[in-house]
Amino acid sequence: MTNQYETTMILTPVLSDEDVKKTIDGYVDFLTSNGAEIVEKDFWGLKQLAYPIKKKTTGIFNYLEFKGSAELIDKLELSYRRDENILRFLTIKVEKYAAIYNDNKRKGLVGRNKKKKHEPKPRVEEPVGSSTTENSNTEEKTEEKDGKS
Repeated sequence: MTNQYETTMILTPVLSDEDVKKTIDGYVDFLTSNGAEIVEKDFWGLKQLAYPIKKKTTGIFNYLEFKGSAELIDKLELSYRRDENILRFLTIKVEKYAAIYNDNKRKGLVGRNKKKKHEPKPRVEEPVGSSTTENSNTEEKTEEKDGKS
């Protein structure tokens, strides 16, 4: 049975752009070669850490969402632990309803970037006679004021 997982890894900031891409692509290849399906891949970039990790105050963040087996998670986390370029990682199992929400969010159906339905507003039409009587009444009042002066 396949479950949906999210994993976030923090890479050391001393890596070059090529090394970062090579490391991330290596883990994507690792997941796909072990039967996982990549749902989303998001590169967050260099961020300031809340506290130093291994004497580093910044880190390169990357996020992966994938579908795979539970046995795959053990292999993935073992390779994370052996990799010196990874400062920290966190892998969580996504519940069924959270997976549906994430999918709808990517499609733009929920969240901040929710696509709004553009329905035309109903037009309120005034009766033709009511607007003309108001104008004639105001004209009569102004004439009366002018005549009194």
